[in-house]
Amino acid sequence: MVFLNRIYTRSGDAGETSLGSGERVAKTHPRIIAYGSVDETNAALGVAIALGNLEQAALTRLAVIQNDLFDLGGDLCIPDTEENAGRKLSTTEKQVAQLEAWIDEDTEQLEPLTSFVFPGGTPGAALLHQVRTVCRRSEIAVLELAAMEPVNPQAIAYLNRLSDLLFVMARMANDRGRSDVLWKPGGQSNESQPDK
Repeated sequence: MVFLNRIYTRSGDAGETSLGSGERVAKTHPRIIAYGSVDETNAALGVAIALGNLEQAALTRLAVIQNDLFDLGGDLCIPDTEENAGRKLSTTEKQVAQLEAWIDEDTEQLEPLTSFVFPGGTPGAALLHQVRTVCRRSEIAVLELAAMEPVNPQAIAYLNRLSDLLFVMARMANDRGRSDVLWKPGGQSNESQPDK
């Protein structure tokens, strides 16, 4: 259980913060950036849940994902060392497999893709596409951390699979892909060119 009875502590005023292990690091440390970006992904999900007018099945999944992202942030906030092994939350293969099962389930219901999809359509689809891009950036931040320090590989796999799921869920929110806005290569420039 987590108890937060004080929101401000003044301990970060000099630009440092504490990891879950108690170690003090700069707020610009790649580990802080990595789990901060996971928090940003979760916040963007909260906006999609609140404003996206999504189906109940999608909302149920997104609630699970928000909890998983807190677990993933907990995974990242404690360095992957032997001394921390017993106190560390870990993102699991089971969590990754759940995302894959949802991707497969939705993909079977979608219209086949004939082009790249613009982020847009319904409000829910547009918001899920936005979360997808934040998630991709979060994955990159975690990969940058992993290039410097050990990181649970399942955390990286989770973020990679989550961005794929968000793409599929955005298409589901566009009438199962029937209302997707498709890219037409050179479409605008070709239409605006006068005949020669």
